[in-house]
Order: sequence, then C-alpha cells, then structure tokens
Amino acid sequence: MTPPPWDCGHPRAILHVDMDAFYASVEVLDNPALRGRPVIVGGTPEGRGVVAAASYEARAFGVRSAMGAGRARQLCPDGVFIRPRPDRYFEVSAAIMAVMRGYTPLVEPLSIDEAFLDVSGCRRLFGAPPAIAADIKRRIKAETGLTASVGAAANKFLAKLASDLDKPDGLVVILPAEGRARIADLPIERLWGVGKVASVQMREAGIAVIGDLLRPQAAGLEARFGPHIGHLRELAAGIDDRPVVPTHEAKSVGNEVTFAEDIGDAEQLRAIADELADKVARRLRADGLRARTVVLKARYPDFTTLTRSLTLPEPTDGGVEIRDAARDLLESRLGRGRRPLRLLGVTATNLLRPGEGPVAQGSLFGEPGRERNQRLDRVLDEVAGRFGPLLKRGARLPRDSGGT
Repeated sequence: MTPPPWDCGHPRAILHVDMDAFYASVEVLDNPALRGRPVIVGGTPEGRGVVAAASYEARAFGVRSAMGAGRARQLCPDGVFIRPRPDRYFEVSAAIMAVMRGYTPLVEPLSIDEAFLDVSGCRRLFGAPPAIAADIKRRIKAETGLTASVGAAANKFLAKLASDLDKPDGLVVILPAEGRARIADLPIERLWGVGKVASVQMREAGIAVIGDLLRPQAAGLEARFGPHIGHLRELAAGIDDRPVVPTHEAKSVGNEVTFAEDIGDAEQLRAIADELADKVARRLRADGLRARTVVLKARYPDFTTLTRSLTLPEPTDGGVEIRDAARDLLESRLGRGRRPLRLLGVTATNLLRPGEGPVAQGSLFGEPGRERNQRLDRVLDEVAGRFGPLLKRGARLPRDSGGT
C-alpha cells in the first residue's frame, strides 16, 4: 500500500506508536502454542487478582485490563491465565524504544508499550511521515516479532486517536488538512477528557459525536460543563499544540504479586519478598537508577491494604540492600505471621540518576562485603540478560559475615 501524500508545508508531524495487546502478545511470542487462544495476563484461574492485559481473542469475550480475574473467568471460561513477567516485558519494550529512537531523539514514552514521536525534522533522512510510520512498523515486526498500530498526524491528540482506529496492526494517517473533518463523526467518547459520566451528560445535551461540539449552540455549554469545554472544543477542531517531551523520569520501580491462595507462612512470605526485591534491584541497575526509599505493600484477605516505607542510609541499586530493607519492613513493620496476605509488593522510590545525590563514603580500607555484593549483582544481571533470572541469591547471613 502506497502511503498517502503529506503536506510538506506543514511544520509538524507526530506519530503515536501503540503495541497491540503487548503483554499478551509477548507471551504468545515466547510460547507459540498460545497463538489463537484467549490469553489473559494477570490474575489466576481461581479468580484472584486483576487482569493486566488480554489478547484480542480474550477481548472478544469482553475481557479487559483492570477487570477482576473472577469476572474475566466468567466471561471467558477457556481463557489461559498467565502470571505477568515484568522483566521480559521491559526487555522487549527496550528493543521497541530503541527502534523508535533510531528515527528521532524526540520520543516520549507514555507507558511500556506506547510512545509519541516527533518526526517533523526527519523527512530528508527517512521520507514523509506516513513512510516513516510504515517503516517503524516493519522494523518493530522484524526485530521483535510483534505488531504495532501507528497513527500519524499533525499533533499528539490526532495521532493517538488515529492509532486506535484500525487495531491491531493498523496504520492510520490523518493528513494536516483533514483533521477536523476526519474526526467529526467519531463518538464523543473518543475525545480525550470525556469519560463515562461526562459522555452521558454530553449525550443528554445533544452532543453525540465530536463534531457536535463545534456547532454554534455548543458555545454556551460552559455554564453546564465548566471552562474545560473550551479545551474540548479545541480538540474537536483538531487543535493540540502540546510538544513531544522526550523523557519522563521514573518516579518509582516496583513489582507485586497476588497469590492464588492467602499466604500466612512467614518463611514463604520472606522468600517472595526476596524475589520481588531482586527484580526491583535488577530493574534499577538496568535503568541506571538508585533508590533512597523502599516501600512494602501488603493486602489482606479482606482487601485492607497497608504500605510501609524505609529510608535507606544511602541511595542504592544493590540487591542485598533492597532485599534487606524489604525483609525489615515485612518482619518488623508489618509483624511477622500475624495475618495471612493475598498480595505482596516491593517498590523503590525517591530515585536518583548517576551523579545525583550523595556519594557513598567507603571506609579507609574498603568494604569487601559490598564489593562482593556488587560483583554478584553484575554476574546475576549478565546471567539474567542471557538466560532469564535462573539464579537467585541465597539466604541472608549475619551482617558481620560479609555474606550475600
């Protein structure tokens, strides 16, 4: 298919790249036997937890992300429930983001599986925006085996809307001169900022499609909907001047797990906390981050949720330090063995980049235990990068032993 022409006199060209059913697609990629089956990532077959993602086969039954697993099981009795693998998803996401950054440094990730790109200055190198969009889709498929849906337009709002119009594996171009007309007949729910409640109110006011906001009588809606209606009218006219912002600093790095059955055994909970802490530390090192604070999240069978935090003596990305903090929070702050848990999570917050924050002050003769831990971290990272997280740390030894 020949990409449509682009108005070369228009200064802006924005792409929105959105991976198709990303978590579920990665699981199918790694296990081809799942192809064509309704794959549900997150939750359990027993109906515990929450759906993180669903394949298009599962979506056909009405399964959606953020839905309770029990409801998903009711809708899709033959669904294949899979525990999320955040490390694997981040690994694939990094490869996808690298493809995008091969075209422009102006990449704004919105999440692990979608991003905006400003390709306004890339036409001499890579061609018109539709051609760039098609090439990005081709390269993502070739390098990861996954499909992406891409929208190309003159601004972020139109590009994101376009990427959702022909999923999966779609490429929708909204040319600069046709934005307003192209979206006029779309349901009002397609407009950013119009949720379920607002859409009902707008339909009651006679606004059923986006173009209705531009009718003369819609100018008097501010009294009912507030000043935000002015912004919605601008979007309805295809106007959105927000720039693509290349980076959003991570505020936290975390992992959590919902158990198939409530767990009250202290040793089992400690082992789970250790595994979560190792994953968090590995992601910190992969992203070049250090954490000042470790947060433990615990949810009880009655859905009461508690969080406890511990500020570290110095920022760290070390597996031992993160693990010991998580254990301390689990054992002394929550109280070991008092009540069973249905969910446990470990998160690192107050993050710093290299060169930021205080520098660790070593002792006069060095710290052999810390150096050993750092070497072990590097070995574990290398093994995980090549073969997955096959190796784990052993039990914690007394602090004066220098063990790992």
